Amino acid sequence: MAGRRAELMEENRSKLIAAARKAFADKGYAAASMDELTADVGLTRGALYHNFGDKRGLLAAVVNQIDGEMASRAWEIGHKVGDDWNGLLAEGAAYIEMALEPEVQRIVLLDGPAFLGDPSQWPSQNACLRTTEQTVGRLVSEGIMKPIDPEAAARLINGAALNAALWIAGSDDPKAVHPKAVEAFRCLVDGLLN
Repeated sequence: MAGRRAELMEENRSKLIAAARKAFADKGYAAASMDELTADVGLTRGALYHNFGDKRGLLAAVVNQIDGEMASRAWEIGHKVGDDWNGLLAEGAAYIEMALEPEVQRIVLLDGPAFLGDPSQWPSQNACLRTTEQTVGRLVSEGIMKPIDPEAAARLINGAALNAALWIAGSDDPKAVHPKAVEAFRCLVDGLLN
């Protein structure tokens, strides 16, 4: 009985996240109606409050899911390159490029910071930071990067990629800003080479 209840709660949670993801992408966080969202998946507002506390908690879950997907996609792209240095550059450039995707723009890069605060404090961003810090640590120990504190370098690299993505998402012409942002990111990170 307890196992079925936990399964049902997880199903409801997944339904709410999927519905919110669509509503937030289509209408934006502020305009998305929680009554419509819950009705679309056959649930009540009570289910939303039980699982997420409030609408903001639901946004945090959606942002965490998308940002986690972004990090995984960027990591896969970087991993395919074959070496840590070029992989780090490819990963950052991939993350920046994702700012061209409408769902990422609206939910993660525009509404996320507006309603959830500083992205560098989000759990998904901190997980990405730890991965970057490990890569930087290897690059420093191998003498590829200058002898710099891995956490400090990882924070600056991730911050540069995040701010480039925020710039793209907030600009009037994201496609024109994108190549400038990637070029500047690469120049900044290249400065860490030994």
